[in-house]
Amino acid sequence: MFRHQKELQFEVKVDRPDPVFARQVQEILGGQFGEMTVMMQYLFQGFNCRGEEKYKDMLMDIGTEEIGHVEMLCALISQLLDGASPEEQQKAAEDPVTAAIMGGINPQHLLVSGLGGLPTNSTGVPWNGSYIVASGNLLADMRSNLHAESQGRLQVARLYHMTTDEGVRATFRKMLARDRYHQYQWMAAIQELEEKNGVVVPASFPPEAELESQPEAYEFWNLSEGNESSEGLWAKGSAPDGTGDFVYISNPVPKGQVYDPVIPATELHHDLDGKASDK
Repeated sequence: MFRHQKELQFEVKVDRPDPVFARQVQEILGGQFGEMTVMMQYLFQGFNCRGEEKYKDMLMDIGTEEIGHVEMLCALISQLLDGASPEEQQKAAEDPVTAAIMGGINPQHLLVSGLGGLPTNSTGVPWNGSYIVASGNLLADMRSNLHAESQGRLQVARLYHMTTDEGVRATFRKMLARDRYHQYQWMAAIQELEEKNGVVVPASFPPEAELESQPEAYEFWNLSEGNESSEGLWAKGSAPDGTGDFVYISNPVPKGQVYDPVIPATELHHDLDGKASDK
């Protein structure tokens, strides 16, 4: 069950309307790493969570908070659009720098939403359900959550420096602080899950099940010019799970065969030379 409260989680109050900036804010609402994505990702992970109740509860807590963040951004965009008109769209387009870099006012804010937020990114691409990850594997999902929060906070930080509106910045500072906590949260969950089951996903397919493929789990293949990659712990350290040591292969050679595919039946019309196999 969900319940909506009229109060926003944090105050959203802009100093002045800015329809051009409203377009940029759309990215952190409906973009790949926007609030709509993390909202749906955490909720679907929570809906489908099996196992320890504390993980489901945490996912539902944060997913529900993200619903509130979507509402906050819609309120922010609406305030930035207050008083916007087709004339302002034309005025913004008169500045060649604004027109080239910012693209002016989003016409859909005028035509589609009536001066409100949209489930799209900053270029008008609709939000897509394929942005979310909900695999049913807690460690894999928590790592994806950390990635999403990292990218989302990065974008908010960039937007912060694109405006001098102190009201907008105050809202962003609250979001940046919450995104920082969410990174802490996912890191704590990841650490706990790694201590329980190991660092490799899925833990239910252990290294010993790979049989003759064991050496491939520790070799770093140098496949670019130079040897700078040899300096990293990934090339000369030990595996995080303690199962082996990494080996740097400076001049790797192929271990497989030259693949010679069977020529298909003529009915497939590949127009290839040679006789089709009877296999």
